[in-house]
Amino acid sequence: MTDFPIPSDDDDLFTSAGLRLTVDLSALTENWRDMARRSGAARAAAVVKADAYGTGIEDVGEALYLAGARDFFVATVDEGVTLRLYAPEARIFVLSGIWPGTERRFFDNDLVPVISSDEQLAFWMAVLADYGDYPCALHVDTGFNRLGLHIDDAIVLADDVSRPASFAPVLVMSHLACGDDPSHAMNRQQLESFRRVTAAYEGIDASLAASAGIFLGEDYHFDLTRPGISLYGGEAVSGMANPMRPVATAEARIIQVRTVEAGETVSYGRALQLRRRSRLAIASAGYADGYMRSLSSAGVPLRQAVPQGGQGFIAGYKVPVAGRITMDLTIFDITDLPENAVRAGDYVELFGTNMPLDDVARAAGTIGYEILTSMGLRHERRYVAEE
Repeated sequence: MTDFPIPSDDDDLFTSAGLRLTVDLSALTENWRDMARRSGAARAAAVVKADAYGTGIEDVGEALYLAGARDFFVATVDEGVTLRLYAPEARIFVLSGIWPGTERRFFDNDLVPVISSDEQLAFWMAVLADYGDYPCALHVDTGFNRLGLHIDDAIVLADDVSRPASFAPVLVMSHLACGDDPSHAMNRQQLESFRRVTAAYEGIDASLAASAGIFLGEDYHFDLTRPGISLYGGEAVSGMANPMRPVATAEARIIQVRTVEAGETVSYGRALQLRRRSRLAIASAGYADGYMRSLSSAGVPLRQAVPQGGQGFIAGYKVPVAGRITMDLTIFDITDLPENAVRAGDYVELFGTNMPLDDVARAAGTIGYEILTSMGLRHERRYVAEE
């Protein structure tokens, strides 16, 4: 039995969908509990930005909340407003911060802005003058050079007697640039820089480690960790066996199975010429669905650097992509499968339990994050909770 509700689905829509995504909420919540254990004395938040990495912020947010998560990170105020309905007592941090015209949405939905720039800080001070006490988080740049207040400015701010008395951050945070490479010297440099910040903001919660940083050990955990990709089964640390359970499985319907003679070519550009009489299965997913063109077996620049293109999984076998992936369709070579193993209407797994997300990503020359969040809007989704 599960401790969270499973939403009802229209089974007909799911079973007939050209592209479908199954999300295992039990695996998701077990991954969160795993990362919470790895976080030691620190609390583990849950990062659910980008529609929970493409798996659905509503159902995923509710499952994580019922599993015990009480701190969440989203990218935008819209995501925060949606999540509030499913995580009623949680602290929800909005990573993109606050901008003029969004104040009421923050206040009405009890969202915490993450202040990441001088412009946002100046606006926030003005907001406090008008509205009084309200929590915020400060994002300090410790070397990533993406978002964040300059470290020296953040330290000065901590002791600035001219700041409004209502200015009371509840969290200071930063982000590691090389957390996925445990041996990289940048990790220790950023840790030492962040310690300067936490010393200036003594008594205020601190957060440095996202998924990869959690694996770096206790020094990086501080008060709150921010697991993201690890919750969804993705690989957080390069070169290390992935300990997380797979969460999302994407499948595409086989529209047609056809036999093609040796010497004929397949797909755009005639990039693949068949060396033998072949059976091909044409699946209803392509790069418009997030199944990237770079996974093509031929005719794309990446194949010069990474010879192996994408693969699917069907009828107990891995099958290679044949030729270029197109907008709505992908061709798989099923010649080596038994004669009647695949027929029109069957489904091929694009990634999931049998085709690890990050293996697919490597074949595409990218990372699991991009594959998972690029699945697009054309899939039907269902949730399961299998212990």
